[in-house]
Amino acid sequence: MRTNNYLSRPLVINYAHLFLLVLLTTVCLSASGQNEKVERAALKLEIAANETDQYITDIPASRYFVKEKILQIYCGETLFVECEIQGDSIHKMQVVEKNLNPSKTIEINFSQSAEDRKNIRTNLSVRNPFEKKLSYQAFMFSPKSEQWVNTSIIPVLPKLVNYELWPHAIISLVLVEWKLE
Repeated sequence: MRTNNYLSRPLVINYAHLFLLVLLTTVCLSASGQNEKVERAALKLEIAANETDQYITDIPASRYFVKEKILQIYCGETLFVECEIQGDSIHKMQVVEKNLNPSKTIEINFSQSAEDRKNIRTNLSVRNPFEKKLSYQAFMFSPKSEQWVNTSIIPVLPKLVNYELWPHAIISLVLVEWKLE
């Protein structure tokens, strides 16, 4: 009997440890995933298209990243993009609800200034939290062209914010080819 009691006791402790380990892992994984925002909610987008016309459309619920590291942002959105860095490159990107990790989160604000309808301006600001220059490419979709057009972007220097301005309305931008240089 002694042998059985002695052998069964470590099993109870091991199961208790295993239960605590599984519980802790589950809590940690669900806590880290709670901040991630995979999809934007459906929204009504309304911007000034030109001096006299408004551009209004319903955007269905959709993923922020249409493919890996291909981010679509609509005018009026502010996004926090948390990055996983491996070596000198951006390995993984995800949109998060809150900027809980400022040292690895790119802040992006895409807006329109149309108080003066003769001088409509679309603005993009990108904050680079990294020690290296951040570069990417951008494609824009505007009410005027109604097709995706490549647009020039200036790389964001380390630890700074870059501002891009366009003298016309833009509905959406797709940001691709993210690199640290």
